[in-house]
Amino acid sequence: MTYLAGEGRANEHTEQHLVAGDSAIMAMHGYAVLDHVAAREIARSLDTPRVAYEVEVTRAVRIEDPDTGELHTERVAADVWHCSLSLHADEGSLSDEKWGEIAQQLVDRMGFTEASGKAACRWVAVRHGFSTNGNDHIHVAVSLVREDGTKAATHNDFRRAQDVCRQLEREHGLTPLESRERGMGERGVKPAELSRAVREGRVEVDAHRLERSVRAAAIASVDEGEFVRRLRRAGVLIRPRFAAGRDDVVAGYSVALRPAEGGRPVWFGGGRLARDLTLPRLREGWPDSPQTAQAGVDEWRATSRNPWQYRPVAPGREEHTPDPELWEKYSRELGELRKQLRDVPVADRATWAHVARETAGAFAAWSQRVEATPGPLADTARELARSAHIRAYESKPKPVRMGSASGVAMLFMQAAVGGRGSVAQAIVLRQLGRLSVALMDAHAAAGDARRAEQLAGMMREKFAAVERQLPPVPGRQEPPERTRTLTREEASVRRATEGLAAPGAGSPVPNTITPRKRSTSDTSREPDGHGRE
Repeated sequence: MTYLAGEGRANEHTEQHLVAGDSAIMAMHGYAVLDHVAAREIARSLDTPRVAYEVEVTRAVRIEDPDTGELHTERVAADVWHCSLSLHADEGSLSDEKWGEIAQQLVDRMGFTEASGKAACRWVAVRHGFSTNGNDHIHVAVSLVREDGTKAATHNDFRRAQDVCRQLEREHGLTPLESRERGMGERGVKPAELSRAVREGRVEVDAHRLERSVRAAAIASVDEGEFVRRLRRAGVLIRPRFAAGRDDVVAGYSVALRPAEGGRPVWFGGGRLARDLTLPRLREGWPDSPQTAQAGVDEWRATSRNPWQYRPVAPGREEHTPDPELWEKYSRELGELRKQLRDVPVADRATWAHVARETAGAFAAWSQRVEATPGPLADTARELARSAHIRAYESKPKPVRMGSASGVAMLFMQAAVGGRGSVAQAIVLRQLGRLSVALMDAHAAAGDARRAEQLAGMMREKFAAVERQLPPVPGRQEPPERTRTLTREEASVRRATEGLAAPGAGSPVPNTITPRKRSTSDTSREPDGHGRE
């Protein structure tokens, strides 16, 4: 209560007041602005049943010893249930009355009030303005000792609370949570992760940096062994999780950033980073053969012995500079993939998820190579990746004959750093833009207007920022004085320009991609500069 009625960690709290709660507490404090004294009075009132009946409510937690690193179990106090309910920043704000109604329905359906047929728990809902990210929200605090001294059950409360929130979204006309409605939500960031990043002066949490590294390495690799080696080259610690009783069957993996001297690494499983980065999901994008499977096991075994001192068993193409002629080849592959997508039904979420994952991986690889801190490339990769976060049961292996962005991701990971970029990169960017537009249109056709608009916003802002950093594409308007001799790489892509800039008859892709703002209410199919007709 002291925190909820206080100034906040960033002095963001304003007009701290109650919007709902126990009738006696509301009669005493109503909707008045709370101060420290009032907060303590409310806390004592909430705690009265626990103190009066001398009830102890605890739960077991696993705690790591800071010296030895060993885990042990301790029981800690757990007599308060605290939940925040937040709107998306785009939804604006609700009235106190509406928030009060929502809070009351939440505690009723969670079984904390007399609506459960049991004695009521004391509770309050506090509103203290917008969050630092602009989200209107409230906090619900419940004492888990009922008025008769019995304990309220919290079994499976995370899932039950989410289910109740989905009901409340529908009943009150609020925007549904994507992770529940369409299975495309990102993994949440824990407060401890944010605090550690701020404390260490980093611009992003470890999980986001690792997600980008894993995504880039996975898409740039042609098999599992190369994936392990590429992560090692990126400076990431990686270790396998073998199947029970086996050392030749890898069931999963975890990764960590190298800690500062004297520090301990913080490990993240692939599924903790993103839903589409589990090892089974990554394997859907690689060819399956006994040879590649054994080569992958060999690399996993090598890194399992000592992740800090891992040395590749069989170094591969990641050790060599790619031939500049490959830019032309892989650019054409992207163009072929774009044509293949015309025949993919919008209901085929698995195939579209593969497209999103590979396109995001290409941008992630580019970001890894040229962005010292996360910039528009990293942001573009993160936005596109959200379309790959489908549920496991919806996923299936990538069609064998479908094109791929793997080659482009490989080139980006090993491209030269510095300067304004190359014409080859500008051409590839245009092709990646076309894939992004195809993905955006698929979401729109499937009725997911919100996701389509999010991708459109990404094209207008992040994608355009990347495009401005690259030289003009041959075939577009160029300065007349450009008569210098082309490099081997530029000459290679110049030969491919005709095919990339002039799609076949009937193609909905224009000669250029020039992102611009588009009204969200405009549902016409006029050419809009993004390649849609």
